Amino acid sequence: MTSKPRPRVGLHSDDAHKLHDLPGHPEGPDRIVAILAELTRAGLTPHLRPLAQRTATDTELQLVHDPGLVDLLRRLDRSGGAQLDPDTTVLSGSFEAAARAVGGVLNATDAVLTGALDAAFCADRPPGHHATPVRAMGFCLLNQVAIAARYAQRAHGVDKVAIIDFDVHHGNGTQDTFENDASVLYCSTHEYPFYPGTGHWRDRGAGNAVNISLPAGSGDPEYAACFERVIGPAVRRFEPELILVSAGFDAHLADPLADMAVTESGYAFMAGHIQTLAEELTEGRSVWVLEGGYRLEALARSVAAVLRVLLGDEAGAEIEGVPRADVERLLGAIAEFQGLRG
Repeated sequence: MTSKPRPRVGLHSDDAHKLHDLPGHPEGPDRIVAILAELTRAGLTPHLRPLAQRTATDTELQLVHDPGLVDLLRRLDRSGGAQLDPDTTVLSGSFEAAARAVGGVLNATDAVLTGALDAAFCADRPPGHHATPVRAMGFCLLNQVAIAARYAQRAHGVDKVAIIDFDVHHGNGTQDTFENDASVLYCSTHEYPFYPGTGHWRDRGAGNAVNISLPAGSGDPEYAACFERVIGPAVRRFEPELILVSAGFDAHLADPLADMAVTESGYAFMAGHIQTLAEELTEGRSVWVLEGGYRLEALARSVAAVLRVLLGDEAGAEIEGVPRADVERLLGAIAEFQGLRG
């Protein structure tokens, strides 16, 4: 009897992320340093295939972003930087960091769609899912996941892409990008009401958005139920050819910037569920892009937990306990509203 081969999983990271470094800001280079150190400590690095690095071209950035935004970010970078909003600053080097993060995700998308890899994880920054076609905001400059979705369609002929976003914040920029595009499904779990204030469960875009607006304090049982009762059925109904993941880890119990209660086991469960969906629907193809996560130890351990699942070293965790009654009611309302049967 032959054993199943280990999945081919790529890892992208680029030291250019260090160019975007505002002292004292929670979204800093130490996030990537902590992740890479934990992957080495856990013995995972030798099993991850390194992905090549490059800077995304303006043509690629403009698959999603207005040329005016791309030009603005470049000009601010070259002129010494500027603060765009209370959370978001452009520094000298920020544009290069963001454009290289996009380039890495596009290389990962190429590798997965050409069959060189089964899955890929991009440990890059700054994050992207708040960046809209015309505005950088919420720590985000360029929207890597949104650009990768459009790139997969234009460069590889993919018809339908599903984006699953489990960051604690709603990815308003990603939803805005595909507001009227039925070829992209956007599914988001997020704390609500919370920054940026969007993503109520009754907001379904043009029928292509599934927003699960969770109350504060939701943890592993609630997130497991979201995937089992809403996200899984929605993605199966959509039948994508590629799954992209906005992998934010700021819903962790220890994260200082939110009020949720997910643990490493919860993230392993989500990874297992997404991997199952990919195996069923996309020939195993998935690309994971780092978004939030600001308690370094929790972030690093959670990324390692996800990668153990993607590598086949561990199955997705079993979650004990049942969801809170208010979340049960919410998920029932969402499933009915979306016309889903779990």
